[in-house]
Amino acid sequence: MTRRKLALAAPLFAIGAAAIALAIGASAGSAAKRAAFKAAWIYVGPHNDGGWSQAHDAGRLYVQKALGGDVETTFKENIPEGPQVSQVIDSLVRDGNKIIFATSFGFQSAMAAAAEKYPDVKFEMATGTIQKKNMAEYFGAGEDAIYLSGMAAGAATKKGVIGYVVPFAIPEVIRHANAFALGAQATHPGVKVRLIWTNSWFAPDKEKKAAENLHSAGADVIGQNVDSPAAGQFAESAGIPWVGYDSDAKKFAPKSWLTAAVYNWGPYYLRRTKAAMNGTWKTGFYYGNLKDKFVGLAPYGPKVSAKTKTAIAAKKAALVSGKFYEFAGPLHDQSGRLRVPKGKRLTVKDLYAMNWLVKGVIGSAKG
Repeated sequence: MTRRKLALAAPLFAIGAAAIALAIGASAGSAAKRAAFKAAWIYVGPHNDGGWSQAHDAGRLYVQKALGGDVETTFKENIPEGPQVSQVIDSLVRDGNKIIFATSFGFQSAMAAAAEKYPDVKFEMATGTIQKKNMAEYFGAGEDAIYLSGMAAGAATKKGVIGYVVPFAIPEVIRHANAFALGAQATHPGVKVRLIWTNSWFAPDKEKKAAENLHSAGADVIGQNVDSPAAGQFAESAGIPWVGYDSDAKKFAPKSWLTAAVYNWGPYYLRRTKAAMNGTWKTGFYYGNLKDKFVGLAPYGPKVSAKTKTAIAAKKAALVSGKFYEFAGPLHDQSGRLRVPKGKRLTVKDLYAMNWLVKGVIGSAKG
């Protein structure tokens, strides 16, 4: 090749190299763009409430850690159950989120409307009942783990009266209250479980006041189906045992802590986010259980005896194997009416419609 041809080739080579560099840069940019898959969560309380919302946020962090730079997660907290939810969803969609997890029953109507409005976005509704082509429903057999936590409460009471702080009179909470009472009756036959409704998922002041009133009414153990550790903090100050819910909240009442039913949201969130990313996501209904470790018990506190732990372990094994089910007949309601005859087991569909309280529960199923 002559010097002239070399001279002509040099700029062509430079142009070619630049084009390759641009192509590589564009490819890297495209990869980075693809990596920024956005997933969002909506919480009814603060992400660090020590209970329900914190457990969901732990699931979000599980996804972020597992997928690293391949995903960008975000959350909206303290969102009231009402018109504001729709505005939050609109904002999340505008921000480019392709899958949205809503974690409170009262968000369901807004989520269903959004699923119609945004057909290219995947919607996941915790504790709800509505499914659409791009909207799935998920929850778990919290009642099984709550039954086991009730056993710990029943073993701890000396007076035979347990207080239970509850939020709203909906089937979810009613079946949980029933499971708690049945578990308590398994370790303390004849025990009474007294309810106080707060009409709020997260209201520390109301929850503390409810616990105080329950204690004044004779309860020497406190349990809960609400989101903050306020009831447990009161129990600690009063020197009585406490059963939490949603999260391991032992640090809030280390002396009073017994245990709590907990949910392991992370694996489900990871599975569904990956499916949305790779195009395999499909709608459906997921109901996790003790066997797949979606639900379980938090570590025990110092007040739970070895005998009680053994009894709970045996009952848990029976629940996992199917040899035992807390909602198998015969079961009677508060008035003594037979609700579940011998030989019958309530289905998940039955549980999602439950509107009555079992014998031994003091309080109204209407809130």
